Amino acid sequence: MAFMEKPPAGKVLLDDTVPLTAQIEASQSLHSHTISALSLPLPPKKLIGNMEREFIAERQKGLQAYLDVITTHHILSNCELVKKFLDPNSYSVNYTEIALQHVSMFFRSEPKWEVVEPLKDIGWRIRKKYFLMKIKNQPKERLVLSWADLGPDKYLSDRDLQYAVKLLSSCSHPYIYKITFATANESSALVIRPFSEKGTLKDLIYKAKPKDPFLKKYCNPKKIQGLELQQIKTYGRQILEVLKFLHEKGFPYGHLHSANVMLDGDTCKLLDLENSLLGLPSFYRSYFSQFRKINTLEGVDVHCFGHLLYEMTYGRPPDTIPVESFPPAPSVFVVSVLESILTCEALKNGMPAVSRLLQMPLFSDVLLTNSEKPQFKIPTKLKEALKISKECIEKRLTEEQKLIHQHRRLTRAQSHHGSEEEKKKRKILARKKSKRSANESGEEHSAKYSNSNNSAGSGASSPLTSPSSPTPPSTAGKFKNHHSIYLFYIVFFIPLCPSVVDVIPKDD
Repeated sequence: MAFMEKPPAGKVLLDDTVPLTAQIEASQSLHSHTISALSLPLPPKKLIGNMEREFIAERQKGLQAYLDVITTHHILSNCELVKKFLDPNSYSVNYTEIALQHVSMFFRSEPKWEVVEPLKDIGWRIRKKYFLMKIKNQPKERLVLSWADLGPDKYLSDRDLQYAVKLLSSCSHPYIYKITFATANESSALVIRPFSEKGTLKDLIYKAKPKDPFLKKYCNPKKIQGLELQQIKTYGRQILEVLKFLHEKGFPYGHLHSANVMLDGDTCKLLDLENSLLGLPSFYRSYFSQFRKINTLEGVDVHCFGHLLYEMTYGRPPDTIPVESFPPAPSVFVVSVLESILTCEALKNGMPAVSRLLQMPLFSDVLLTNSEKPQFKIPTKLKEALKISKECIEKRLTEEQKLIHQHRRLTRAQSHHGSEEEKKKRKILARKKSKRSANESGEEHSAKYSNSNNSAGSGASSPLTSPSSPTPPSTAGKFKNHHSIYLFYIVFFIPLCPSVVDVIPKDD
C-alpha cells in the first residue's frame, strides 16, 4: 500500500493511485486482527453500487477517518500490525525468528538456562522480544529474558556497550529492579530478570495480567480508576529518588513510563536501564520531540514522570499534551506538580529539576523506610564514554525537534494561504488590481487622444524645450507600476512558494 512520504500536519494520507478495494481489504484485515477491544470507525460495506463515484469518495473519507484514529492513538500507532500495514517494506523482517536465533546461540554457551514459553507481545516494541525462563537446577523459579535489537541512538563503541551492559548486573539500588544476567554483542543485547507475578505499576493501574499482550492490557481498560493518594506520594517519591541517583551518576535513562516500573510489595523498582545504552527510542518520544525546551535526558525523564504521575492520579494517560485543565485530583499538591510539567507554560519554559520536584509538598513529607545502600560503580573511562553518548542522543533529539518545528511552521503557512478566507482576499485584490489597470489604461488613452486633437485643432505649436533638457517623466506611473507588481507578488507568488513561512508569527 502506497502513501505520501511527507503527509501534512502529521497525518497518514491515502494514495488515490491505490485501488479502494485493496485499501479497504487491508484495513479490514488490520481491524479484524486487533485485540485492543477499541471501537474503530471502519466505513460500512455496500454490495450493490460499490463502484459508483460518490460511494468510492465516501469510502475514502471513511477510511481516512479510520486511519486518523489509529495514527493518533499512542499505543495503536506503535503496534507492529499498524506499522506493517502503513509501511510494509520497512517492517518486513520477522524479529521473533531473529530473537529465537540469538537466544538459541546464547543457550549453547549457557546451558543452565531453559525456555519455558515465549511471552508474545507483552511489550510495545517491535524489535524487543520476551521469553519466560527457568534455571534447570531451580525449576520453580521463573525469570524473564528480553532480547532487543540496537536502536538509532546507539553511540557507544561495541566494546564500551558490552562492558556497560554487563556492568548493569552489579547495580544495587532499593528502587532499581535486579538484573540476573546481561550481555551484548555488535547487533543486539540479552537481559535476564526475575519474573514478578504482581507485574508492573501499569498492570496495577489497569488491573491487568502481566502475561497478556500489551494491546489487550492497556488499550481499552474496563474500569478507569487512579491510585490512592498515599500510593501516588510514595511511588512518586521512590521514582524521583532513583532518577536523581542515575542523574548524579551520569547514567542516561530517558525511558520512564508506568510499564517500566516493577512492583515489589509497596516498592517501585525501575526497569530497562539497558535501553539507553542500546539506543532504543523512548515510549513518549512522539510527545517530547514536539517541544524544543525538552532537550536533555534529564528533562526527558521529568517530562515522562509527568505522564506517569497523571496516569497514577487519573487511571489513564492525558488526552493531549499540553494539558489545558486537570480533572479533580485527590490533592491540590498533585495538580501543582502536574502543572509544573505538563502545561503549555511549563513546556515553553522547560522542565523543573528532579531536586525541585522532591522539595514540593506532594513528596517532601514522604518517609522512605528502605535502608539498602545504593551501589553502582562506573569506571572513569566508561563514564566519559557515557557522557559523549548522552550528548549525541541529545544532539539528535534537538535536530529532530528543529525539523518538526520547521515542518509545523511550513504547514501553518500553507494552511493559512490555502484557507477560503485567504482565497477570497486574493480574489478581491486581483479584481481591484485589474480594475485599477483598466482605469489607468483608459486615462492614458484619453489623454493621448485629447492632446492629439488639441495639437491638430488649434494649429498652435507646443512650448519649445531644449534638447539638452528633456522634460522629466512623471514618477506617478512608475510608482503605480511598482505597486501593481508588489500586489501581484502578494496575490500569486506567496501562496505558491512553500519556503515563505515568515508570514506566520513565531510561537517561541
